[in-house]
Amino acid sequence: MEYTKVQVTVMPVNQIANELLMAQMGEMGFESFEENDKGFNAYIPSNQYDSESVSAIVCPLEGIELSFQSEVIADQNWNDEWEKNFFQPIVIANKCVIRSSFHKIEHNAEHEIIIDPRMSFGTGHHETTGLIVQYILESDVKDLNVLDMGCGTAILGMLCSKKGAAKVTGIDIDEWAYNNALENIKLNNIANMDVLLGGADLLNEQQYDLILANINRNILLNDMDKYAAVLKPGGHILFSGFYSEDVDSIDNIARKHNLELKSQKTDNNWTALAYIKAR
Repeated sequence: MEYTKVQVTVMPVNQIANELLMAQMGEMGFESFEENDKGFNAYIPSNQYDSESVSAIVCPLEGIELSFQSEVIADQNWNDEWEKNFFQPIVIANKCVIRSSFHKIEHNAEHEIIIDPRMSFGTGHHETTGLIVQYILESDVKDLNVLDMGCGTAILGMLCSKKGAAKVTGIDIDEWAYNNALENIKLNNIANMDVLLGGADLLNEQQYDLILANINRNILLNDMDKYAAVLKPGGHILFSGFYSEDVDSIDNIARKHNLELKSQKTDNNWTALAYIKAR
């Protein structure tokens, strides 16, 4: 199949802007993305490419300017291209290997997650995903009721399931993520994870022992009260998707909702925070 490559230049470069724009373009039919030092490249079947729709894209964040440049890519084996250029298998803490279905590798890791992503975020390669994976690997999640907010590819929720969680619920507001999560759950033979399409408004009386929220700073600050309301006393919540300089803002709101900071992990200035809800 012939594909069109769109080079998206983001000025100034902003990781959160990249993620928001990739989500928008995923809804337009773009199937894969690769980040670079100027923004990212997006790939779509040429018969689905609409240059006017792409030119009309506006970044949700203020102060961000965009430019787009497209070129047609000759037909090729796209699984091979993904394997060579976009998505290499990754091993985290020597305990969890994350690979695509087209990767054939031998490993001794305790846990294996297979995902076929339509965009690179959510493969475990991004620092925030890796940090939360590390927390899950260090935790006893057996028999817990887990909520994965902004579940994306469902990588975090699936790992909890494989570690013995009783029930996992994934929620994502993006239709691409919702569909991709369902595909990956089936690929991994996960029987105890449900995925819902929507946002924090879907949270109700259901209570959770563990909440994973790898989203972004603004959404976390806006919806933290809703997360805290469905977290059981003594339950844990893991936040990521923000930089080290955002920790004080996150912590100030968390403390207002009876959440006590237990630990912090940082990788390349991206940060994850682990909280427990006071009893």
